[in-house]
Amino acid sequence: MSDKHLPPVLVTRRLAPGVTERLAPSCDVTLHDEVRPMERAALLKAVHGRAAVITTLDDVVDDEFLDAAGPSLRIVANHAVGTHNIDLAACAARGVPVSNTPGVLTAATADMAWALLLAATRRLGEGERLLRSGQPWAWAPTFLLGMELAGAPLGILGMGRIGQAVARRAAGFDMPVSYHNRTRLPADLEGDSRWLPLDELLAGSAVLVVTCPLSAGTRHLLDARRLALLPAGAVVVSMTAGVVDERALAAALESGALSAAAVDNFEHEPAVPAELLAQERAVLAPHLGSATVGTRRAMGGLAVDNVLAVLAGGAPLTPVTAG
Repeated sequence: MSDKHLPPVLVTRRLAPGVTERLAPSCDVTLHDEVRPMERAALLKAVHGRAAVITTLDDVVDDEFLDAAGPSLRIVANHAVGTHNIDLAACAARGVPVSNTPGVLTAATADMAWALLLAATRRLGEGERLLRSGQPWAWAPTFLLGMELAGAPLGILGMGRIGQAVARRAAGFDMPVSYHNRTRLPADLEGDSRWLPLDELLAGSAVLVVTCPLSAGTRHLLDARRLALLPAGAVVVSMTAGVVDERALAAALESGALSAAAVDNFEHEPAVPAELLAQERAVLAPHLGSATVGTRRAMGGLAVDNVLAVLAGGAPLTPVTAG
C-alpha cells in the first residue's frame, strides 16, 4: 500500500536483488518491475509528481520528461556512468540535480574490455562457432592464427577510471601503453603510459581500446578516415556506444584493413548493423561491461544513496553537471 506521507520515488527498471528494497523505509516507491525499459508514454505518466527518479540509459530525460514530472522532482539518479540520455542543461535550468554511478563499475568493465580484446585477437568467436556448427575440422599449423599480444602497442582512447584500469592490466601482457585524453593525466596517474595526439595514437596502436564517454564531441570520432590511420591488421575494442562509427568499422573489417574488432554496446541498441553482424572477425557482446552481480548491486546501491542523500536535504554523492 502506498504511503502518501513519504516522498514518492520512481524506479524505471528492475534492479539487482536487494537494491530497490533499501528505499522502502523512507520512500513511497513505484517500481517498473521488468527487465525491459518503460514505454515513453508510460514513463511520462509515471514520473508525474515524483520527488526522485532512478533512471537507466534507455530513459530519455529532456524537457518533456521534466515537464511531466513537475516541480516536485528533486533528483534524477542515473543507473550508469554515462549520462548521454539526460539533458543536463535542461535539468540544471530547473534546479534538478543529476547523479551517476562512477567508480563502482571500473574493474568489471576493464575486465570485460580485456575479455573482448583476447577473444578478438585470438579468434575465439570464430573457433566456437566452428565447433558448434558441427563442421569437420582438424588442427593445423596455420589454423585460426591470431595476434601475438606480448610487446604489441596498446592504445587507449579515453583515460578515465576505466581506461586507467585497462592500462594497468596491460602490464601483465608486456604491452606498451599510449593514450589520448582531452587533458593529459598527472604523472602519478599516467605511470608508464604516454599521452599522444589522437591521430598519432591511432597510427601507432596495434590494439586500440575505446573507453571515452559519448558526447557531442566524441560521436563518430572514429570515423572511416580515422580508422584508416590504424596500422594494417590492427584490432579495435569499443566499450562506448557511438564513438566508433559502426558501419565504418564493418567496412574496415570487410576490406581487411582491420584484422578483428570487438564491440560491447551499440549506438542504437538493441539494433546492431547488419554489416557488422556479417563480419566473422567481429566479436559482439550485448552490453555486458558492468554485468557482474557485485557491480550491478553496487551501481544500484549508489543510485539509491544519491536519492536518499538528496531527499534528506543534502547534495548528491556523485553529481553530474553540464559542460
